[in-house]
Amino acid sequence: MTQDPHSAATIAVIGAGPAGLIAAERLAEAGHSVTVHDRLASPARRFLMAGRGGLNLTHAEDLETFLTRYGAARAVLEPAIRAFPPEALRAWADGLGAQTFVGSSHRVFPKAMKASPLLRAWLSRLGGLGVTLLARHRWTGWTDDGALVFETPQGAVTRTADATLLALGGLSWPKLGADPAWPGLIERAGVAVTPIRPANCGFVTSWSPVLVERFAGTPLKTVGLSFGSHAARGDVMITATGIEGVPVYALSAVLRETIEAQGAAELLIDLRPDTPLERLQERLARPRGHQSVSNFLRKAAGLSPLAIAVLRDACAQKDGSLPSDASELAHLIKACPLRLTATAGLERAISSAGGIALAGLDGNMMLADRPGIFCAGEMLDWEAPTGGYLLQASFATGVAAATGIDRFLQKKSLMTQ
Repeated sequence: MTQDPHSAATIAVIGAGPAGLIAAERLAEAGHSVTVHDRLASPARRFLMAGRGGLNLTHAEDLETFLTRYGAARAVLEPAIRAFPPEALRAWADGLGAQTFVGSSHRVFPKAMKASPLLRAWLSRLGGLGVTLLARHRWTGWTDDGALVFETPQGAVTRTADATLLALGGLSWPKLGADPAWPGLIERAGVAVTPIRPANCGFVTSWSPVLVERFAGTPLKTVGLSFGSHAARGDVMITATGIEGVPVYALSAVLRETIEAQGAAELLIDLRPDTPLERLQERLARPRGHQSVSNFLRKAAGLSPLAIAVLRDACAQKDGSLPSDASELAHLIKACPLRLTATAGLERAISSAGGIALAGLDGNMMLADRPGIFCAGEMLDWEAPTGGYLLQASFATGVAAATGIDRFLQKKSLMTQ
């Protein structure tokens, strides 16, 4: 977009997250009058929360592999990500003084390893561009004649705009700004919305009371998880009601879909991923002597007390006890089954799946049935694993929506001349 002072238009952006703010920046640079409305007292609360983990902005793997992370949504998201790829996001962050680096896992972080310095510089840039930010402005829909309605501390207000960008985000972590009312507002306007579900989330299982009392809140270190052809590895956290953690999140989409279709999903846990099955069998075939079962498993198999408790629970769920046969026990350690029956709630999920149906958007991120209304970010029906893919797509769709808005306004201006 290039700045044209004669084409200035009023644009309302609803949602002060990454998608909304990057769109506001691009549109203000093009000379438009932009007002950002947000329901909270301060902007980008979820962005700041992400910064507590170092602010994983994007990922440095090759773009073709990168694009596969978006699954069925790739066809719609690919043009936006190619137009604003990871390299562009890194250059943008570098331009704000938040120089980035690639970590050992190929994830990209700002050197400061937090979001607050970047956000302060960003808000300063937006202020310099003339962007207005209105806090505590909760969008509640449209009037009959198409004006935007907001709930504010001063009461309800209405505003008109030449174009509107909806960037309200997903529904996870409601304390950080997610508004559970927006799907209903959108649907009442005749826009299709796919049901919102947890993504990158934990799962529910039936631990024994003994395991919960002793180990809830304890990490199960360096395990391998598998479900069908899907696998992940790392540390998982045992909660009072189930499990969570990065490797669990990596498998969350397929696990969630299986539970929705079948009522449950059996996750396999390799409690000793670095020890070959044959070696475990040899060690477990040694005489136990007078050792307790727990001590024997700790010494022969290298299992932690928590891993042993997980083994016992797995057997109890199948109405059995730990096998005495070394081969059976080794197989159980390498593929301990855990029956998952539900996702953890949206309030603890990293992100959400579902949202505005992608089929309802045109190539400019505009609602096909609502001219002048554009959408971006996590409120669209897509999901991706953690690792920088969530923020990358949020930024990229925000840039794409800004480009679409500018095109729409230029075309509208030509038609009225």
